[in-house]
Amino acid sequence: MLLSINSWWSSMDTLQQIFWAFALPFSAVFLIQLIMTLIGAGGDGDLDASGDADLDVDTDAGIGFQFISLKNFIAFFTIFGWTGIACIKSDLGTGMSIFMAIIAGMLMMLLMATLFYLMGKLTESGNTKIESAIGKTGSVYLRIPAAKSGVGKIQINVQGLKTLDAMTTNTEDIKSGSLVKVVGIEAGDVLMVELL
Repeated sequence: MLLSINSWWSSMDTLQQIFWAFALPFSAVFLIQLIMTLIGAGGDGDLDASGDADLDVDTDAGIGFQFISLKNFIAFFTIFGWTGIACIKSDLGTGMSIFMAIIAGMLMMLLMATLFYLMGKLTESGNTKIESAIGKTGSVYLRIPAAKSGVGKIQINVQGLKTLDAMTTNTEDIKSGSLVKVVGIEAGDVLMVELL
């Protein structure tokens, strides 16, 4: 077996050996990287959490389009090696084989950078769109004082179950557990509700 690999290796010219030296190890790393990405980098991704939290988070949109990265270099050398081998086997000549291998590698880097950039755009902002609560029904969590004299809280399903501030124009307080309908939004993202 070792003898056949040695004879195969020595039967190639230097350029073919260079292309094979790039293609084989970078292909192995590329496959490992692909498998790790598909299985979630070795973790199962399960997380259980419970509790109640109100929190505002300002997030960065990320670093955007990245042409130069480790994943892109691995992809470049993988495609560079295999394209070079294919060009040599097609008798394109040394200069054209190197040129085609570099172009194919650059195109792969561009494709991967574009894919990761677009996947980054698929994330949600995490901000609650309070306007989507209008017309929805919720349950009073903390008593809502009558005639806009104070703020209570309701639980309502707006991008998930949320506990939000609420006021009413009703002449009587709205008790905890009562069902209410959101009819508007006041300043400071306070929901205006009416008893059902």
